[in-house]
Amino acid sequence: MALFPNRDSNKAADRKAKTQAAQDEALLREVDDAVRTDQYRSIWTSYGRYIVGIVILALLAFAAYLFFTHRGDAEREADSEVLVTALDQVEAGNLDEADARLAPLADDGEGGAQAQAQMLRAGIALEQGRNAEAAALFEQVAANGDIPESLRDLAELRAVVAAYDTLEPSEVITRLTPLAQEGEAYFGSAGEILAMAHLDAGDSKKAGELFAKIAMNEDVPNTIRGRARQMASVLGVDAVGDVDDLIENMRRSSAAGPQQ
Repeated sequence: MALFPNRDSNKAADRKAKTQAAQDEALLREVDDAVRTDQYRSIWTSYGRYIVGIVILALLAFAAYLFFTHRGDAEREADSEVLVTALDQVEAGNLDEADARLAPLADDGEGGAQAQAQMLRAGIALEQGRNAEAAALFEQVAANGDIPESLRDLAELRAVVAAYDTLEPSEVITRLTPLAQEGEAYFGSAGEILAMAHLDAGDSKKAGELFAKIAMNEDVPNTIRGRARQMASVLGVDAVGDVDDLIENMRRSSAAGPQQ
């Protein structure tokens, strides 16, 4: 008679095998954790101070970024308030008060706000007849490499205009020639002053040719073109060009005048 396997004994064997496998896995995890702990302890012993230092530096850098960002926003807001207040004083005719408010920002400020304060102070100085001070302030703006080139060019042009009576024609020619090129933003204004410098230097030919270029450049404001046309004619240079176009431009200017 055949004997059937004992099912209970099979189950017991399975449970024993599973228990043994779980114990083996737990043992392996303990060994692995111990190895990792030894590795971490070794790393910490060798590099712990450096790790702490890096973490502290990162936290300090982040704190500095937050501080200076907030400080920058606050400073920009304060600078804007100074400029707006000064403009209000200028419009009210209180030039001395406006100048006093602008002085700290113009002397110790930074970037565009400082440049604007210097330009405003220079304008006030011109209005009060202090041309030398105005020219010096304009020159500071012109030498500031942290602001847009267009603003530097404008400051250079205004510096030359403010100091024109004290400058030699040769210096005016040297400083304004780069600005008085067709395509430049201030070609008309700089070209007009440069042509006058050529006249003062005794070179009426160059002056007349430059006045003619200005008169025939459609990108130049009509007021400047009109003056340049008259000066070119006085110097014997034809600056009229196409008569029909000239008449049409004059009609447009006359129509725009009453509207403005």
